[in-house]
Amino acid sequence: MQLNENILKLEQNYLFAEIALRVRHYREAHPAAEVLSLGINDVTRPLAPAVSEAMAAAARDMRSEARFHGYGDVQGEPFLRQAIADYYSSFHVGIGAEDVFVSDGAKSDLANLCDLFAPESTVLLPNPVYPVFYDTSVMAGRSIRFARGTKENGFLPMPPAGDSGAHADIIYLCSPNNPTGAVYSRAQLRQWVEYARTQNACIIYDAAYEAYIRSAALPRSIFEIAGAETCAVEINSFSKMAGFTGVRCSWVIVPRTLTQDGQSLHKLWMRRQSTKYNGTSYIVQRGAAAALSAEGQRQVRRDVQYYMENADIIRNALHRSGVFTTGGEHAPYVWMECPYHMDSWRCFGLLLNHFGIVTSPGVGFGAQGEGWLRLSSFGSRDMIEQAAHKLSAMDWDQLALWAPDSLHAHNTQK
Repeated sequence: MQLNENILKLEQNYLFAEIALRVRHYREAHPAAEVLSLGINDVTRPLAPAVSEAMAAAARDMRSEARFHGYGDVQGEPFLRQAIADYYSSFHVGIGAEDVFVSDGAKSDLANLCDLFAPESTVLLPNPVYPVFYDTSVMAGRSIRFARGTKENGFLPMPPAGDSGAHADIIYLCSPNNPTGAVYSRAQLRQWVEYARTQNACIIYDAAYEAYIRSAALPRSIFEIAGAETCAVEINSFSKMAGFTGVRCSWVIVPRTLTQDGQSLHKLWMRRQSTKYNGTSYIVQRGAAAALSAEGQRQVRRDVQYYMENADIIRNALHRSGVFTTGGEHAPYVWMECPYHMDSWRCFGLLLNHFGIVTSPGVGFGAQGEGWLRLSSFGSRDMIEQAAHKLSAMDWDQLALWAPDSLHAHNTQK
């Protein structure tokens, strides 16, 4: 038996598994302590009534011989693909239902799209960014380059300039970004599209948080940019838009106009899905379609607004204590600079051990995240307000002098 040695190159624990491990150790050592989690990447609001009612009706259908549904269309049921196309039309983006593929989660799609590209492909990743982009590229044995996000460029890295020799075959972009909350402008995305076309590269665009954009001046889809239909694939999800983290439903837009080496990526993705995927649950797809209905959108947007109000509470609390932040305006994540040049894991440990506040260390999202923390607004209002009260009153001068019980380094090479 021979293993894929590339998997051995990964850190032992996935970032969020490492955070969970450290929180568990804290709970074991302090069983009476209250834990306030701003590191959570899971939603907490229940499913919208329109969604749960549609899923319940679909489940009842499955009890009827006349209305029973077995294997469905591997690309997704036509009613949901059309609903997704109509959703894009609501912000003036023309997408054909034939270009939509429904599946069980953006995380899976991000990883599975690697099947379409040669192992020797060079990947260009923003840094910091969602760990799945990096980890799946490492598992595939690909060469990886980074477009570095910094405080100075607003954590919105741009394509390599001029004759730098920085070639890319696959480009991952995430906007609004996880973890930084930064959002590309149309002008900035236009530069990325032009670069991809020049490089004959494919952009894999993660738009999982587009529902949180609060300004019509900012793009919600890569396909708002002319030419993107010839060089980009877009992934989106119902997880954070409609609370489907435990239900699982997402989509990929693979334009029929997108080709590489004379081959249609649309046809290749269809072939891949037909072999490795049997389609998303009919019951789930009925719920997803309900989330995109007029009433469903009214209901899920109330939850999006709830989380964004949480983000405002977190940002304002940090600003009152003199901490610099970005994000949190068009995304459910607040990106906080660690005071006194503390490294991410040390600041994480201090907040956990002394205040019971859980965050996500920025370095876990890449080397450019060192010295930053990600704070999530996916929590109950009561918990967010409790954490905000502690953050706003925090004496960082005193905190910087303390050391938590365990500050062992978390290795990262990204």
